[in-house]
Amino acid sequence: MNIKTGLALAAIALTVAGGAKGADVEKPDLKLSVGGKALLYYLPLSVVERLGYFKDAGLNVEISDFAGGSQSLQAQIGGSVHITTGSYEHTIQMQAQGKPLVAVVDLGRYPGIALGIAKSKMGEYHTIKDLVGMKIGVTAPGSSTNFMVSYLMIKAGVKPEDASFIGVGGGASAVAAMRHGQLDAISNTDPVMSELESAGDVQIVADSRTAAGSNSVYGGASPAAVLYMKPEFVKANPKTVQALVNAFVRGLRWIHGHSPDEIANLMPPEYQGGNKALYATAIKNSLEIYSPDGKFDPAASANTLKVLQVFDEKVKAATIDLSKTYDETFVDVAAKEVK
Repeated sequence: MNIKTGLALAAIALTVAGGAKGADVEKPDLKLSVGGKALLYYLPLSVVERLGYFKDAGLNVEISDFAGGSQSLQAQIGGSVHITTGSYEHTIQMQAQGKPLVAVVDLGRYPGIALGIAKSKMGEYHTIKDLVGMKIGVTAPGSSTNFMVSYLMIKAGVKPEDASFIGVGGGASAVAAMRHGQLDAISNTDPVMSELESAGDVQIVADSRTAAGSNSVYGGASPAAVLYMKPEFVKANPKTVQALVNAFVRGLRWIHGHSPDEIANLMPPEYQGGNKALYATAIKNSLEIYSPDGKFDPAASANTLKVLQVFDEKVKAATIDLSKTYDETFVDVAAKEVK
């Protein structure tokens, strides 16, 4: 076999393996930031990665995991990464600051965040107003876990600055901070909250892990994790963005087509916190969060803006064009291309 024939066969093999559509992407090597990869908030990212869907799309994605969403956002704004899986509200906040970002696929329909009060503090807690003076753990100050508590406090007529917000990350570090008495309350996502609740460490007082819970906290649906990037990246790399969106839509479909136990089996042991059964239960509790198709809900986006306007002065003062915070073009193509 000569070299030319060998290269031709290799190209055919790549096509058969599913790399044909990704073979001509503008930017096959990508850097992605995320804030708390092991959290179920970002489950679609781990599914796509572990099933090899990025590689199938002709992409090599290097993932940088930060303690919280505000830090992964700064990596995006600072230019050290190309793409970010982060909270949708960041696209609104950055538009208000003249640093536009655009989301191209919606991974979560509901925030999936819960607020728990330490059992030792429940005797002092009656309403959200009682958060004043408390030490509240969040993934990172300025992250969506922080936003939810700030919103609830302002709605209750008290100031968020009258509580202390402490960044504890996600996973084992957050659980340890609560169990070691460093916190009076914690706002986090699963599996952290399911583990703390099941062990009796906290009592949940606000919960946005379901449609009903999101409606109770936020007054309606509110997009959670999305894939966002700078508009100029989208414009310069449309084939790359389409390959990314196809991979994530494929991952969302896989999640909705498999049981919590099957999803748990796909994840690395360190995600499970030493209790696989509890981890599978946390996944079951969170399944309602994930979008089935990656499409955006305009009403949910508008609700997110309404929530941000309550506590974010820059957003409140800005004129926000929500149509520029997300681009559904790629999801519409993925609906036809992804089998």
